[in-house]
Amino acid sequence: MELKEIQAIPKVLLHDHVDGGLRPQTIIELARSIDFPLPSYIDAQLQEIIFQSCNEGSLEKYLKNFDYTIAVMQSYENLIRVARECVVDLAADGIVYAEVRGAPELFTAQGLSIADVIAATLTGLDEGMSEVRHQGKAITVRFITCAMRHTQRSLEVAEATLRYRSRGVVGFDIAGPELGFPAKNHIAAFNLLHENHFPYTIHAGEAASVESMVDAIAHCRADRIGHGVRLIDEIDTSADSPILSDIAKMILDQQIHLELAPTSNLQTGASASYSSHPAALLYSLGFNVALNTDNRLMSNTSLSNEYKVMSDAHRWSDADIEKMNSNALKAIFDQEYAGS
Repeated sequence: MELKEIQAIPKVLLHDHVDGGLRPQTIIELARSIDFPLPSYIDAQLQEIIFQSCNEGSLEKYLKNFDYTIAVMQSYENLIRVARECVVDLAADGIVYAEVRGAPELFTAQGLSIADVIAATLTGLDEGMSEVRHQGKAITVRFITCAMRHTQRSLEVAEATLRYRSRGVVGFDIAGPELGFPAKNHIAAFNLLHENHFPYTIHAGEAASVESMVDAIAHCRADRIGHGVRLIDEIDTSADSPILSDIAKMILDQQIHLELAPTSNLQTGASASYSSHPAALLYSLGFNVALNTDNRLMSNTSLSNEYKVMSDAHRWSDADIEKMNSNALKAIFDQEYAGS
């Protein structure tokens, strides 16, 4: 399929980090306003530098590139701008519903509170949706708050999240370095959210083994997983037909939704190529999967591009793309939108 054909398909995006999707020109303008040094002040060059430095096969090295974006997102006004532009860019790619995410604690270095960051982000999302409406299009974008799994602020973030649950925040997540920081370390936050019937997803099975996914599902009761590519280790493909382990069968039977992001997975070393990326096998076996961008800036990608490269590698049709977007739509956290 041609990229334009995929862009024309109404799409659902569930895993996109706001601070991983800035326009290069926006980084340059905001960095200049705060005298923050960048490796280039030419937008195309900055994009290429960031993309290439993310291709070192390590999640930790990949995350280092957020230093640029986090630095320019420390003010209320800048957070609004970044969120607004995020919505406009997603709409231009044919996305009709998105859940974007960010970790409020990362943007408090200059005095903003967790609540300030959430409020600014929601204002920007609202402004972006309004701008898109004035363009004659429609998009609904909601916010998922993240806590960093290597810090101790998850309960604080969860409490703030609940205060904004009817104002555009629809979910919670933990992100950041996975190895050595299991989801169960944040069980107090997940218990609070579970008791208040508030949904969440958990990054797992990206840099760490499938046990990270088991931890998220068994201990924290997650029914959506960010990435989950290590599930491939639980499927034996050496025989005529794939043989699933008990863990894989459990995830298949429960239809745990997997938020897959092929280009990001290649960059961090979680997968070797598009042709071998687990999304294809998992989809063919009936797992509940869909594609995502993860970080549009870091991966120099769009949701349409993710479906394009995987369609080229696996001969997916428009029906396959529509089926995965249907999977994503059924997994959304905004129940009002789901019922509309």
